Amino acid sequence: MCRQSATVCLIKSPALEGTAGLSLVEPLRLLPDPRRCRGVRHPFVAVLLVAASSVVAGARSYTAIGQWSTNAPQHALARLGARVVGSLSVRVAPSAATIRRIVGLVCPGGLADLTGADPAGSDSVALDGKAARGSRHGQTPAAHLLAAMTGDGRTVTQLRIPDRTNETTCFAALLAPFDLTGVTVTADALHTQRAHARFLVDEKKAHYLLVVKANQPELHRRLRSLPWKDITPRRYDRESGHGRRETRVTRALTVTDLGLDFPHAAQAVRILRHRTDRRTGTVSRQTVYVITDLSSHQASPQRLGQLARSQWTIENRLHFVRDTTFAEDASKIRTGHGPENMSTLRNLAINALRAAGHRNIAAGIRHVSYEPFTRPLDLLDIV
Repeated sequence: MCRQSATVCLIKSPALEGTAGLSLVEPLRLLPDPRRCRGVRHPFVAVLLVAASSVVAGARSYTAIGQWSTNAPQHALARLGARVVGSLSVRVAPSAATIRRIVGLVCPGGLADLTGADPAGSDSVALDGKAARGSRHGQTPAAHLLAAMTGDGRTVTQLRIPDRTNETTCFAALLAPFDLTGVTVTADALHTQRAHARFLVDEKKAHYLLVVKANQPELHRRLRSLPWKDITPRRYDRESGHGRRETRVTRALTVTDLGLDFPHAAQAVRILRHRTDRRTGTVSRQTVYVITDLSSHQASPQRLGQLARSQWTIENRLHFVRDTTFAEDASKIRTGHGPENMSTLRNLAINALRAAGHRNIAAGIRHVSYEPFTRPLDLLDIV
């Protein structure tokens, strides 16, 4: 498994093979127990299952998790594998202090990898980062988390970015443990790096679709100068919602022989967005340039537009949900691996609720909370 560190864990888990399709309990048993052997009372996996189940039921803090644990009935504690004491085999729930200590110590890379979705066979995987603003404390900056999500809204994994660095340093470490053969990885302009493109195509046998902005000035200039007005094949998409009307015009151009000096580049894409505010009538216009290794035979302008649009999936279906439903930015969890591990438990809850058919995560949590000691365990397949 990945190594322990006081601040961040960048060595990803090599033990993912054979874990696909297993219940939550089996992958968690692969995690090393970070506690010293002396004085250990509660089973390690049971404590993690208590934390995961309570988060599915709506717990947002260590205190809330501890309250859920304290009030859990014997039948729930038995399913969770809680500690047994006395001749009557009474189950004892872990305290909030025990849960806080273990969640703050457990390996974050391994926990995120082993509780996330398997991206193999997915159409696309989007990458994006988010800061857990409430974790800022004194001179310690807020934890910045880089996550990956499939196009259908399943979180794959996440990684905490080391302080004084940025997301680009963790791109390969985040994706290295997973089979991405044939998967199109999308990312914003920060990750439009030649090394990232080579890593995806040469090592992971995947595809890329990357936004190009001014951080790659020469490449951006070359893309802007292409003869876009002469391109006849184009795709129009119109949407209405969130108080605005939007029209997107997608044009694609083969650039294999144009010498763009970007590894494996096959097509360049220009997406022109027209947005009209339905309340004020204000019209805005934005032009986005994208580069991909997908050839015109592999991806039409329609598919390229859909892939570019899928990059917003992680923002709308993960980061926004964690902020609004779980109040992540207001969370004051700061010590150890607590910020990233609690975020991983929220990702697990979102995945479980979506797998159960809940399109609205807040409504799903309310549904689970009506039977808080049975429905979370059923969703997580804890028997």
